[in-house]
Amino acid sequence: MDSATYDEERLGAAARQYRFGAQILPQGGVRFRLWAPSQAEMTVECRGTTQAMRSRVGGWHECVIDDARAGDRYVFVLPDGRRLPDPASRFQPEEVHGASEVVDTAAFQWQVDWRGRRWEEVVLYELHVGTFTSRGTFDAAIDRLDHLAGLGVTAVEIMPVADFPGRRNWGYDGVYLYAPDASYGRPEDLQRLVDAAHARGIAVLLDVVYNHFGPEGNYLPALAPRFFTERHRTPWGAAINFDDVGAREVREFFIENALYWLREFRLDGLRLDAVHAIIDDSSTHILEDIAQRARAAIGDRPVHLLLENEHNEARRLERVADAPPPLFTAQWNDDVHHVLHVAATGEGNGYYSEYLRNTRLLGRALAEGFAWQGEVLRFTGRARGEPSARLPPTAFVSFIQNHDQVGNRACGERLESLAAPEAIRAVAAVYLLAPQVPMLFMGEEWGAREPFLFFCDFQGELADAVRNGRRSEFSRFPEFSDPAARERIPDPLDEQTFLASKLRWEESSLPPHAERLRWYRRLLAVRRERIVPLLPSIPRGGTFQVIHDDAVFVSWRCTDGRCLRLSANLGDRTVEFPYDSGRVLWHEGPAPSETALARWSVRWTLAAARR
Repeated sequence: MDSATYDEERLGAAARQYRFGAQILPQGGVRFRLWAPSQAEMTVECRGTTQAMRSRVGGWHECVIDDARAGDRYVFVLPDGRRLPDPASRFQPEEVHGASEVVDTAAFQWQVDWRGRRWEEVVLYELHVGTFTSRGTFDAAIDRLDHLAGLGVTAVEIMPVADFPGRRNWGYDGVYLYAPDASYGRPEDLQRLVDAAHARGIAVLLDVVYNHFGPEGNYLPALAPRFFTERHRTPWGAAINFDDVGAREVREFFIENALYWLREFRLDGLRLDAVHAIIDDSSTHILEDIAQRARAAIGDRPVHLLLENEHNEARRLERVADAPPPLFTAQWNDDVHHVLHVAATGEGNGYYSEYLRNTRLLGRALAEGFAWQGEVLRFTGRARGEPSARLPPTAFVSFIQNHDQVGNRACGERLESLAAPEAIRAVAAVYLLAPQVPMLFMGEEWGAREPFLFFCDFQGELADAVRNGRRSEFSRFPEFSDPAARERIPDPLDEQTFLASKLRWEESSLPPHAERLRWYRRLLAVRRERIVPLLPSIPRGGTFQVIHDDAVFVSWRCTDGRCLRLSANLGDRTVEFPYDSGRVLWHEGPAPSETALARWSVRWTLAAARR
């Protein structure tokens, strides 16, 4: 059968799920389909032959090649002879400029009948595949899953894996959003990682980037200029077209991408990067479309959809009583990171200046979620945030380290290099037992000291631009005002920068790292046994009281009348707190008196319901 006699019914139900990308047909052969409204004619080259594609309504081109099969490589050929990969390629074995490969994701033999994890049970662990292990592959990551399960981790959040230029990247420069990068392994290797994680009771979430494409290897402008719009501008140039002419197909491209990861890889959720940079003036925002379609398509197991959103829009996290979140499950809570980081380190540069010596923000972020709920920040001159106290604590993901907060420092220092051990233990005891959902950054659990640096693998002028831009970015910081100091910032293009960021697992069993690891395990065991059972009964944010500089008392009331309480002294002097008769769940720091807490001390209690 050729494109002239193409029959939609021949696709089968599985292939009809996706409009974009090469689809294997049930009876054999492959359907190739491409949205290229700027091109009147297109051909596909596969198995040594070139076949004309049939033009269809709306700028689509398609054909069926009967003897094509999984593993075949193909390119699309423009009338001017240019040979381009498939923008919806499922695998790019020859890098971003090479041929695409036909992939049969349905061929993988899943071993685990996985029903998912309740969100209240989740302890997240963020990892970057390339630096998580020495080999930096999906298969190598499987070897560390037992460590995570033993630690008390119940979900991993993998930094973006969409195919990017070069051999190393954080993942936010992806250009083939459906294709796991070949440096990490093949698509079936990622499926095997997910299956192995599920076998250990660990859910898997993937970080996805829907706000821009990377600067190299994106051929969409040649095929579909309407994929982008000058109606809006972003830090990366013209915005992705979610609300202009031709937006219907663009929106579907991203919706299908979310469904593809959730269906074909059995992922438990997605973290949507920097949604504040997604501009959409449609009556239904693309974020809502993605969330609604994903929840409708994956109805038989929990789907956890997380946001990174600088605007702190509480309305995207709304709940309905006794029902799963209708849109988004939770948001990364930078405010909790900032208040705890400033408390532990005393840093006040840049945006940290807003949080320094402001204990009210510490209490508010812990109790209510967002520290800023509509107030104007001096650092930006703009209002930030929306009221969030009505939301349950589980609408927020808290952390003291992540790839951004470590890697966006000039030298990639982890908290271990910036704060005293007693300060780190205190802030960790706060966030790991708080009713917000905690997220560890890989290696944090044993106090890893190696940096997590910014790295990439561009070439030529683009490489020079990234290198110079990185150093220029830090010129406004006093410690890098001297050009000689900026020259000491690690070169993101140097392979050694990437290698220096790899975890050194052998250190986890050596002192003092081994003791830190045991301590994290004990804390997470207390969370599992004492805190997690309370979370479904904490329907909204808590209340807080500023006791002294860097000292707060926070409480969350359960629907059965019990009260979870935190007394936190994140300062250098002993502080008197209100008497707390509750049962002590955890005490960190020097032995307390009945009411006083010594420096860097944290106490968690659970008070019984009043009669």
